[in-house]
Amino acid sequence: MLEWFLSINSTVNSIVWGPPFLFLLVGTGLYLTIRLDFLQFKHFKLSWDKSFGRYFRRDVENEEGVLSSFQAISSAMAATLGVGNIAGVSTALSLGGPGAVFWMWISALVGMATKFAEAQLGVKFREKTGEDEYSGGVMYYIEKGMGGRWKWLASLYAFFAGMAAFGIGNMVQSNTLAHAAEDGFAVPSWITGLAVSFLVGLVVLGGIKRIGKVAEKLVPLMAAFYFIGGAVIIFANITQVPAVLAEIVSSAFNPTAAFGGFAGASVRMAVRFGIARGVFSNEAGLGAASMVHAQARNKPTRQGMWGIWEVFIDTIVVGTITALVILLTGALGTGETGAVLAAEGFTRGLPGPGGYIINISIIIFAYTTMLTWSFYGEESWKYLFGKKIVKPYRFVFVVLLLVGAVGALEPIWLLADTLNGLMAAPNLIALVVLAGVIVREKDDYLLEVENDQAA
Repeated sequence: MLEWFLSINSTVNSIVWGPPFLFLLVGTGLYLTIRLDFLQFKHFKLSWDKSFGRYFRRDVENEEGVLSSFQAISSAMAATLGVGNIAGVSTALSLGGPGAVFWMWISALVGMATKFAEAQLGVKFREKTGEDEYSGGVMYYIEKGMGGRWKWLASLYAFFAGMAAFGIGNMVQSNTLAHAAEDGFAVPSWITGLAVSFLVGLVVLGGIKRIGKVAEKLVPLMAAFYFIGGAVIIFANITQVPAVLAEIVSSAFNPTAAFGGFAGASVRMAVRFGIARGVFSNEAGLGAASMVHAQARNKPTRQGMWGIWEVFIDTIVVGTITALVILLTGALGTGETGAVLAAEGFTRGLPGPGGYIINISIIIFAYTTMLTWSFYGEESWKYLFGKKIVKPYRFVFVVLLLVGAVGALEPIWLLADTLNGLMAAPNLIALVVLAGVIVREKDDYLLEVENDQAA
């Protein structure tokens, strides 16, 4: 039975993450980039001013919503700044070679427009479902933006996202966290599983408000911790950086020869794994983050500006740090892959503390990812079955964390990868169909900004 399941999943996975679908992901981002008049580049400074700039100025947010804009972006990044930045980027390098990093950058640059659109639509089409309570996301902008006859597509997305929450958002994360705790600190997996179930349960049972409060404190801390560790290694090898960057660009268009434990990579492999792992890292095109952006006390387009920075920080900054550490330290030639490859890079770059940096980062990244994905799953199942499903769902989510921590999860990893891809299809359709709405909202907001500046 298991072999049959793995065979079916492998077939679907090869279609979902095959060249045509990856082209569709990047193509949608490019289409939105053009329709939005290259917003993420031409208005990069404005996007900063209307996102982090407002946060640092402590501007008052008077719009309706549950979370502050910073809590919303922190919650969204809690899901994206995770194992994908470490294991995902490492896998892209081990399978696609240095050139995969270039294509990861390309997917991120156009993905910034995709994430902008998702965040904007999440706020625009959200519904008020109770006192100080909102629901939004792909399901809602499909049903409300495209019309009721598309509710089946919205329900399909909700099902895929709800199932993915148990995979990539739950058991995969608890398993990864348990292995990191065991490898780095000799803590048995079952103890880690119990601790994770308890700590996640404490936050999840408090709903999105509690998730937002935890995320706004942990996410900046964990990002800074990982950034500083990686930056120390990069600056210690600063003279090699130009050569490594040149290798990344060259390998993007030329095959990479085998060396050491690295088997070599074709240009096609570099493109495929660079784009696929880039999407796995920043989730642009999957649409899940629109659910938490919909909770923000913000205007649609202004919240979209946060989406631009979400992808930039996740992939262009944090993902690049992982890649440079691996390439600068020569870890790619060891033949390792996934999180082990990243750990090898940090250990070589910082003998002693390097291993602890990776293990602590994985533990915190995985923990915050579970918090936000629990909300994504809750919103998805609630869309399908109503509020009555919330308490049973939270209970099942917490129990499965323990199962994931002690189990062998290769089949779950494979299924999670497939479900992530299946989530993208309904979302990409909606983004293309609603492109006119996205552009009008953007134009109206930019006109408003111009009028405010002229006043």
